[in-house]
Amino acid sequence: MSQKVLLDAKELDIILHRLACQLVENHTDFSESVIIGIQPRGVFLARRIEKILKEEYNIHNILSGQLDITFYRDDFRRSDKPLEANKTKIDFVVEDKRVVFVDDVLYTGRSIRAALTAIQSFGRPKEIELLTLIDRRFSRHLPIQPDYNGRQVDAINEEKVQVNWKENEGQDAVYLVSK
Repeated sequence: MSQKVLLDAKELDIILHRLACQLVENHTDFSESVIIGIQPRGVFLARRIEKILKEEYNIHNILSGQLDITFYRDDFRRSDKPLEANKTKIDFVVEDKRVVFVDDVLYTGRSIRAALTAIQSFGRPKEIELLTLIDRRFSRHLPIQPDYNGRQVDAINEEKVQVNWKENEGQDAVYLVSK
């Protein structure tokens, strides 16, 4: 198994700041917007973006949450092992809000399709946008594209994009892993 560094900690930090800046351009003070991290890996990215918005743009009234999509996926019954659900933590209504879904890697689009279904339990959003750190653009099974994108990666199907967060894996880095 080999791995190639796609983004190191410094490059990742630059991209996070650019993504936060783009959100501010489109959502200004976030009074009508919410950020929803898609469990499990999108939550790390959502927290980082929220921290930048608070510390560097002085936006403190951001509503943010975490959405588990495990049982909304179209493939959850196909697994040989029992699936473990993550936590959904949304303590507000998304009715008429501009929702920004946040996920680390956009691959087939199936996770986002599941998130679109799952969010309906919390109200009917005015609008939904998608922010991803990595877009594996030639791997899509569904017609889903990010509104905000850190980096596009062309990877063949046997290759995997692995995002490491210092909070979880002890370092910030993005790798292209091949078997």
